Amino acid sequence: MRAHHTRLARVALLAIAVLAVGCGTGRSSSPAPRSADEPTSHSPPPPLVAPTTRAPDEVGLASWYGRAFAGKKTASGERFDPSLYTAAHKKLPFGTWVEVRRADTGRAVRVRINDRGPNGRAAHRIIDLSQRAAEELDIIRAGVVRVELRILGR
Repeated sequence: MRAHHTRLARVALLAIAVLAVGCGTGRSSSPAPRSADEPTSHSPPPPLVAPTTRAPDEVGLASWYGRAFAGKKTASGERFDPSLYTAAHKKLPFGTWVEVRRADTGRAVRVRINDRGPNGRAAHRIIDLSQRAAEELDIIRAGVVRVELRILGR
């Protein structure tokens, strides 16, 4: 009986030691917490300037892309997620935040540039919006609308 208790005690100590070593690696499986001021593509940042008080930086047509591209790599190397506030632009640096305002309704959304485009037959357009951003502007059904772009910063 005593041998049985000794064996149980050893197993318990070994289990505690394994857990302690596993917890002390210094690595965390969860990402570092973001500061409240750090923007994410889920929640666009506040504008850096009052965008409605200045002329747009670009005016033209916007289109959108969605689930068909989900998970594919963007030109920035990120995986495309149609539920984020992102967009493709031909020249703006990756990470640039842009306000996109629908010319006919005045509805606006802020997106982060993480891809290149529009290309091919859509090359005359100035921006391709993620599905989430397109829903905010109510352009899903129309597909293509006239917009104004205002660069907010990085």
